[in-house]
Parts: sequence; C-alpha cells; structure tokens
Amino acid sequence: MNYATIILANGAFPESAAALEMLRHAEHLICCDGAIDKLTAHGLTPTVLVGDCDSMRPEDLERWHDILAPDRSEEYNDLQKALKYCSAHHLDHIALLGCEGLRDDHFIANISIMATYSEHLDLVMITDHGTFNVIRKSTTLPAIPGQQVSVFTKNENLPLTFHGLKYPVHKRCFKHLWEGSLNEATENAFTIELHGEGVVIVYRAH
Repeated sequence: MNYATIILANGAFPESAAALEMLRHAEHLICCDGAIDKLTAHGLTPTVLVGDCDSMRPEDLERWHDILAPDRSEEYNDLQKALKYCSAHHLDHIALLGCEGLRDDHFIANISIMATYSEHLDLVMITDHGTFNVIRKSTTLPAIPGQQVSVFTKNENLPLTFHGLKYPVHKRCFKHLWEGSLNEATENAFTIELHGEGVVIVYRAH
C-alpha cells in the first residue's frame, strides 16, 4: 500500500515485512514520543515526534528538539495528537502502525479513534495480522479468495449488503458488533454496500 504519511503509535512495534517497508519508505513518518526508542532501534528516524514529551529523557529532548511537536493537552492520547498534527499540516492520506499490542484497551480505543478521525482524513490501520479500513459509503476493496473478512458497525439502523463474500447479506441491520464478523472473500474483490449514512469498519486478515 502506498501511503506517504505513516503514524507510528506506541504499541507493539510492527514485525511484518510489509509494515517495515512502509516505515522505511514513508515520506512523512510521524512518531508518537513513546515509540521513539523502538523506531531508532530499527535504524529509522522520524520526520516529526509528537506527544506530551513528559516521559522523554533530557538527552532525547535535546537530540530531537528540531523535530519535536509537543502537545500537552490531557484530553487526547498520543495517536489523537499525531492525527491532529497531520490535519493541521494537510497530511490526509495516512497509514497507522503500532496501534495494537501491549494493551488491549488501547487497541480498542485506537480503532475507535481511527473511525472518528476518518470523517476528515483518509486512514488505514495496519497490524501484523490484517488491515482495518473505515468506510462511510458503498466501497469495493481488493481481496484474495479465501481471505478472512469481518465487518463492524455500531449504527443499528444502517442496512448493509455484502457482495463477493461467502456469507451474503442483503439490506440487513446489525444489532451487535459481532454479527458481521468471520466472513470470507470469494473473489478478488468484495463490496460493502451502505443503504444510508453511517460508519463501517472492515477488517481483512493478511
């Protein structure tokens, strides 16, 4: 995937070859301050370092002072601060890495944050196990036959139709988050059709 801007959050550092390649070739590499040691341990240097900087060592504050973008607001976590930075600097085509691992509650929160900020930014979240996309209109996504797919929405009154998945759905509203999970692609692409306004999160396993 070709994303010029990468945000590295302070979860488990990505291990997949595809994610590491994205980090190496990012045009804009936005690093949450808690992840800086992990990033530099892999020989990589961020474009910008975002966060409250409270936990950074004095020597690191000196080392990175030219690229620090401190944000000391307490109502946002570091991923939100990085997304706010991107929005302010007109970076709107963004891949999120390092959002999983270490704390499951942070991972759930990060998925919710991605859904919220996707209203104004083009976001994708990539883990070592799969890819999350947020869609707000009928969308076709590439797939491999047999690829595992899950669809989530909290909009109980949003009818959805699935095309190209093993378990078809026709204008169905989901009352629970799990109802659209554990499906499977049957073709080289599938379509999630939205019959109304709402937010849908689509997961494709690698």
